[in-house]
Amino acid sequence: MGAVSTGAHVPDDHGTPADGAPGAGRDAPAADGDRGDRTAGGDRVPKQDRSRATRQRLLEAAVACLAEHGWAGSTVSAVAERAGVSRGAAQHHFPTREDLFTAAVEYVAEERSGALRDLFPEGTAQDRRAVVTALVDLYTGPLFRAALHLWVAASNEAQLGPRVTELEARVGRETHRIAVELLGADESRPGVRETVQGLLDMARGLGLANLLTDDTARRHRVVTQWAALLDQALDHEASGRAARD
Repeated sequence: MGAVSTGAHVPDDHGTPADGAPGAGRDAPAADGDRGDRTAGGDRVPKQDRSRATRQRLLEAAVACLAEHGWAGSTVSAVAERAGVSRGAAQHHFPTREDLFTAAVEYVAEERSGALRDLFPEGTAQDRRAVVTALVDLYTGPLFRAALHLWVAASNEAQLGPRVTELEARVGRETHRIAVELLGADESRPGVRETVQGLLDMARGLGLANLLTDDTARRHRVVTQWAALLDQALDHEASGRAARD
């Protein structure tokens, strides 16, 4: 995302100019003026690497803040402090609060999708229960909690709503695509797409149930049953296709 000029008003946590004279936010000597710009040996880290590392720390700190404190308690200043950078450096990378938090949820979603694929490097898994467990885990961790706070805020924030709607659609499509691949599901067969989507909807519901209480025991039973249902549904389709061939 574009940088904020040092001669312009720095936007506050809600995407509007901050109080003070032009150039507010010059608290960072440079766009990436954080405290981690040298290697252990004392050599200066290249500027591009510093910028990338600063951005990553901000994204991870934003998700953690959102998961722990919700939208109301998550400000650019709080995220910058948690990431160990100045607010000016944070706003160089993410000019508005909306920029920061939508990018943060998307970043971690991509990281989790990559981690999910890494669990099954061969692609289609032999053990569907392991796939169901991994998919459910996506909806019971800090990322889901952070995303949920973002969804609730988006329902009341005009600036945030369209961005979160588009983000959720993109993340949802990618998760569905991964699920189809890992389950070995043939969506050309009637009902298979709905079966996979039902699994993801169920996983999201289990994530919601886990927000207030530890739902681990019940969740394990539900995962076992869903894996058995998927085996029946998907293997039945495969058997039917083989018979017709």
